[in-house]
Amino acid sequence: MDVAALPKISSDAHVDEPHDLWYERLPESLRDRAPRRILGNAEGGWTLVVNGDTVGWGGLTEDEARKMEENRLAAITPEVRLEMMRTDNLRGEVIYPTIGLYVWSVQSAEVGEASVRIYNDWVLERLGGNPRIKLAGMIPTWNVENAIAEVRRLAPHPSIAGLLLPLVGTPDWNMPQWEPLWAAIAETGKPALMHQGTGHDMMFYRGWGSPTANVLATQSMAPRAAALLSCGGVFERYPDLHVVMVEVNTGWVAWAMSTLDEYYEAHRGWSKPKLAEMPSAYLRRQLHTTFQDDPVGIHNLSITGRNVPLWGNDYPHPEGIFPNSDKILKVLLNGVSYEDAVAVTSGNAMRLFKFSQDVLDSAP
Repeated sequence: MDVAALPKISSDAHVDEPHDLWYERLPESLRDRAPRRILGNAEGGWTLVVNGDTVGWGGLTEDEARKMEENRLAAITPEVRLEMMRTDNLRGEVIYPTIGLYVWSVQSAEVGEASVRIYNDWVLERLGGNPRIKLAGMIPTWNVENAIAEVRRLAPHPSIAGLLLPLVGTPDWNMPQWEPLWAAIAETGKPALMHQGTGHDMMFYRGWGSPTANVLATQSMAPRAAALLSCGGVFERYPDLHVVMVEVNTGWVAWAMSTLDEYYEAHRGWSKPKLAEMPSAYLRRQLHTTFQDDPVGIHNLSITGRNVPLWGNDYPHPEGIFPNSDKILKVLLNGVSYEDAVAVTSGNAMRLFKFSQDVLDSAP
């Protein structure tokens, strides 16, 4: 198979927002609680830094900080994104926030909801309108009615690929409070998106090995959420609802299907709700997961089916695979049927995110 000839869409890409985005756009009364940046620590955790400083951090001078912001802003243009696609041999991409992913950890509903709307307006201003670039629209989940209002505001925009929720809901996603939100998202015809590390504290462990162990623990939230959506009947009640879990890999899906079916059958006599099908059927039909380089997930295609995985390059994050996507996919897709390869690299993304055929038919 000629991997270079496969039309490819990255279902997982990002922007690096300006650090002063929220400070500049929030009302003055809220600025001292504005999201600012993400700070890692030696114990393996990540923290959203919140304060009102607009420049200067981590020992940088004001001039150094301003230059860094200028560079970040220059990279957030359609021209830079299209150049990335040409370099990595892609046809399109779906873009998620970076700092914005941590906004759900803001305690104040007023600040959090305002921050979400600010990001959505800003990213549409910067990158909306190009058929090769699709955007994840953030949904505020501090209040169900306000979440639905933002769904209805964003969903009609053709650049919005899907509606971004935290991977861990508060309360959990199987609780009845969320029913109106699932109904509203399903009505849009666009998927719910959930990115790893959102909606929860990622400091599971401390000490030796904790940074890597914490990433594994963070990704384990994906099968937990999948279990709630399938066994809780959300997928059954809303058959038009699709959920894309981003940057969580896909190898675990086959294990989750098998495990949930086994225990659902064992508990069938007393567990609720009663499902018309086994949990794996709903996951196979309505769950989708993105990966960069996951040979286990590709090996498990015969179990999960070809419609579950979506590939992405995670540009511009340092752990991403840009600009080596073709090289990695050549190894990963060795022995995979052409039909499966097309589904994973572009077909599923085209269907879920509503890319046009014109995008797939020609390179940028």
